[in-house]
Amino acid sequence: MTTLKDLPLIIEPDQLEPLLNEPGLRIVDLCNIQLYQQLHIPGAVHVEPRRLISGMPPATGKLPSVEQLQQMLGAIGLHEDMHIVVYDDEGGGWAGRFIWTLDVIGHKNYSCLNGGIRSWLDGKHPVSNTVPSVEPSQPAVTINPDVIASAEYIMDKIGNPTTVIWDARSPEEYRGERILAQRGGRIPGAVNYEWTRSMDFQNSFRIRDNVESELAELGITADKEIITHCQTHHRSGYTYLVAKALGFKNVRAYDGSWSEWGNRSDTPIER
Repeated sequence: MTTLKDLPLIIEPDQLEPLLNEPGLRIVDLCNIQLYQQLHIPGAVHVEPRRLISGMPPATGKLPSVEQLQQMLGAIGLHEDMHIVVYDDEGGGWAGRFIWTLDVIGHKNYSCLNGGIRSWLDGKHPVSNTVPSVEPSQPAVTINPDVIASAEYIMDKIGNPTTVIWDARSPEEYRGERILAQRGGRIPGAVNYEWTRSMDFQNSFRIRDNVESELAELGITADKEIITHCQTHHRSGYTYLVAKALGFKNVRAYDGSWSEWGNRSDTPIER
């Protein structure tokens, strides 16, 4: 029988359902609040996605303060030995962002539900509208810089053949045709693989089987350092997750993303 310690990064609903009552499990729901109130995985606690970001313009997607992280993680009762299973209702953007956040604070016991609430519902697994009672905790939060890329870090890496910048935005944003900052375009040398290309829409939004070969054609491979970004590090939360699911060991996310890069005057831009 599968136990919490056996759970891989990407799990299926059939793996999760038998473990719903396991002590030491915390399921985190990042869906729309109206959906959560209507139905959710039994025992799941809800976290508003906005609590994962600083919300401070222009780079609204940057990591919140340590105090904000402590409040959010304490509200779900996080403990060091707790196994977190996270899901959302959009295929994995916010779920991936939560996984990245756990990496940032050094919490390693976690999984993501493949396809999120869509795969759970499509598989006719049990749901609840009961909001569970959670005993708050006071987690000690320290920041692990090894999974964070700053603008300065990226500028030092431009042109480095061992680093690839994965732009998860739309092709129109990548080409500078759709501008969502003072300047449009892309980080020099960045390659574009839009985040939803990784999703199998015919299979409850699970990660597609042939993603690794498509990424390899773009030079996004396991032997390189991967830096992923989008506009606010929401879409790139998913591409960060996908890279980890493929076994890539050296992955960072640029939480400032284009909302920072495109609004600075000292960052190089390619169009």
